[in-house]
Amino acid sequence: MGALKVHPPIPLPVERAIRKLGGDLSLARRRRHISQASLAERMGASVSTVRRMEKGDVRVPIHFFARALHVFGELQALEHLLDTPNDEIGLMLMDERLPKRVRRNPGGASGAL
Repeated sequence: MGALKVHPPIPLPVERAIRKLGGDLSLARRRRHISQASLAERMGASVSTVRRMEKGDVRVPIHFFARALHVFGELQALEHLLDTPNDEIGLMLMDERLPKRVRRNPGGASGAL
């Protein structure tokens, strides 16, 4: 028999963010006059999963949040969470590693178009 997986505690900011997302999904559902049962059916989930998701249960897999966003027509919000072309920190770190100067390539190719 395998050993139980021990997960580190969930950081409080992560827990708060999941709880807020769950509350926002609940509000979006109610504003659209969609029942939990109807949302569950559209998502391919159980009503208890929808309830847990709306309460911000961190154990609900992310694909259920994605499915709910899809039902609400908001999936692009998930697609753009970490928009790498605009990742300021990642781009800054890459720029810090650029060479201070570039020497001429002995083969004659400069890399220019």
